[in-house]
Amino acid sequence: MKKMSFLVLMISLMACQQEPKEPKIIKVWMVGDSTMKDYSGANEEPQTGWGQVFQPFLAKDSLPLVNHIFKADSVEVVNKARGGRSTRTFFSEGLWREVRDSLKEGDVVMIQFGHNDHDTRKLERFVNEEGYKEYLWLFTLQARQHGATPIFVTPVNHNKWDSSGTYVSSLPTFVDAMHEVAERMDVPVVELNAKSVEWYNSFQDTAYVKYNIFMNLPSGKYEAWPDGKKDNTHFQQEGAKGVAGLVFDELKRLNKEQESDA
Repeated sequence: MKKMSFLVLMISLMACQQEPKEPKIIKVWMVGDSTMKDYSGANEEPQTGWGQVFQPFLAKDSLPLVNHIFKADSVEVVNKARGGRSTRTFFSEGLWREVRDSLKEGDVVMIQFGHNDHDTRKLERFVNEEGYKEYLWLFTLQARQHGATPIFVTPVNHNKWDSSGTYVSSLPTFVDAMHEVAERMDVPVVELNAKSVEWYNSFQDTAYVKYNIFMNLPSGKYEAWPDGKKDNTHFQQEGAKGVAGLVFDELKRLNKEQESDA
């Protein structure tokens, strides 16, 4: 009987060892404005948000490069960014509540605002730097309460250069405000504002950036924009993919920092 019991125990242990491990899947929630938004199916080509093209950067073969941030076997990007939203309106319209109530343990929330927060022409969405910090603080606290990890993304830069043709930051006070909250609350920061400025300058051609990166379009070329478009905020596909690459490079940098601290 003892031999039989031992044999049964060994068979049971072997069966347990052979059972395949269930893969861990997490979601990356994109929370932000129109520069991050997904325009798929909206018939607005070539307008593209950087969050729209971010999923391929989190493919299985690239996840080891960010394994201290995305602790999972598979990652699904859920893009909840909306055009025209500031931190204030994303909260007041219930968009943040939808994200917050859907968060699961281990999820990541990437937060990028600033473009609409600073716009005093539309007071319904305007919020000053102090209010901006309060909303970032709230998003961080509530994300963590639900077991998710917040990551701040400084607002991607507009197509703005100085008299010498050098690109400069278009939202410096909101970038500083985001860093202030990040430092106080120990939130990782993707420094997209500075990196996008560096990227634009790397072309050494403001015309190329204007007409290939941003949504400055000629008339008659695109069905969605028959009269053309003048837009120094939103991206064509080349711009969106380039910005998404900058975000992933920053995540790799953060991953190395976390790896060295481990």
